[in-house]
Amino acid sequence: MPSLIAESAIDRQRAELQVVLQSRLFARSPALSNLLSYLCEKMFAGQGDKVKEYSIALEVFGRKDSFDQDNDSIVRVEANRLRKRLAEYYAGEGADHALRIVIPVGQYVPIFEQNGIALAATAPLAEETNSSARLPSRLRWIALAVGICLLVGLMLVLTARNRVRLGSAAAPNRQTAVNAPHVPAYVSAEEIRILAGSNRSYADHSGKLWNPDTYSSGGTPARSGVQHIWRTQDPTIYRTSRQGDFAYDIPLKPGTYELRLHFAETFYGPEEARGGGEGSRVMNVTANGRPLLTGFDVLADEGTGRTADVKVFTAVGPDADGVLHLRFSSAESGMAMLSGIEILPGSASHMRPVRIVARDVPYYSNDSRWWSADSYFKGGQLRSSQKAALGTDDPDLYETERWGHFSYAIPVPPGKYSVVLHFVGRHLSDAEPDASATGEEESGTPNAWIFDVFCNGKTIVRHLDLLSEAGEDHPLVRTISGLEPNPQGKLLLEFVPVTHYATVSAIEVVPQ
Repeated sequence: MPSLIAESAIDRQRAELQVVLQSRLFARSPALSNLLSYLCEKMFAGQGDKVKEYSIALEVFGRKDSFDQDNDSIVRVEANRLRKRLAEYYAGEGADHALRIVIPVGQYVPIFEQNGIALAATAPLAEETNSSARLPSRLRWIALAVGICLLVGLMLVLTARNRVRLGSAAAPNRQTAVNAPHVPAYVSAEEIRILAGSNRSYADHSGKLWNPDTYSSGGTPARSGVQHIWRTQDPTIYRTSRQGDFAYDIPLKPGTYELRLHFAETFYGPEEARGGGEGSRVMNVTANGRPLLTGFDVLADEGTGRTADVKVFTAVGPDADGVLHLRFSSAESGMAMLSGIEILPGSASHMRPVRIVARDVPYYSNDSRWWSADSYFKGGQLRSSQKAALGTDDPDLYETERWGHFSYAIPVPPGKYSVVLHFVGRHLSDAEPDASATGEEESGTPNAWIFDVFCNGKTIVRHLDLLSEAGEDHPLVRTISGLEPNPQGKLLLEFVPVTHYATVSAIEVVPQ
């Protein structure tokens, strides 16, 4: 019986593999198709434990027995390209597939996911197969029928579980889940995301799942009809909130965590008929009795309403009872509120590095680092280039950019940070299609893109002319160290045009 179920599961997985291999994205990339086929077939054969970087190099890429993985990164680079190609496929052509192939970072054995739940693919054991073959024909048919029923039942259970987790279609008068294009996001089991005041889950642009409101007590759920919210691609996170005096008691495994609290003032403001502004939303927040925020005014901290505001706290953990106790209390004439909670594995001494790529989906770089989709920005526009960046082993990182006059308000706890800015020099006819063709494209001419970058009001990059300094289609990386957050806990990076526009492809913030 187990062998019949396993065989049926592998048949479905083989069918998905063939559909992927015949797709437009993979048909034009035989090298990646060959690698994906090899990895899946090894898994189907029950040889996943034998899939190593060395064996892939020899059997897929034709390397010799003397292959040295420290000096030859072919496998890591191609595996990362494959991860990105699969993510691209399931964000587009395969977006409606219930069964998906993913390759987690740090390993080479594929995982098949059914509606977001990982399925085990185990080849039937020889003795099980032989035993099944010895059954009389009638019994084999009965076993097959029972096996199919069990498989259908399992699929229905998984589907039901997923509907409970993701939320089924809601009635018109109820809040519905809005999901960004699916991109596999491999997260630790210890990561927790909660949408305060919401009864639906939500998958954000970085592929992270936010759960409905849970572990809460007190206060009142609220929902705003505001459509646009600054500094986020995911306004859904900030349209719901819990307001009043309330608490969250969240069970956690022992350890050290990073806590991120999400706020956005969408009710009060000078332009609102109900009035209100600074002083209308003041609160105190504690964790296990320790103050996190005292006299915190959401609108004053944002500087304006309808803006995503994130506060980051390190060295957070469960209390002696294994629960993180968060308390939100109204102060003065204000009313406490909260839009979302993130709890991530962290460090006692510093926050997790922040990596942002200027595009609407996340990205895995060739060194297997995860970059979140564009966030914390205000102003500017996104664009992509058809020309590959030169002189880099990761040209895909520079495919897109944010350009114009814009800023990023990146939340950080107190400390010193290095900011790494990634740019690419573009020919003006590529960077600005509407630029007049005057033929004067040298540095310093009216058609050159020259700009400054400020951090919390101080110049960190002055009069940068990318085409002159980097060269056409070549990346330029600038690292600025010793930066500290402003009183609102932000590294406010402003990209200000001097001539035409400013631009950036990716940003890293790394604690020193």
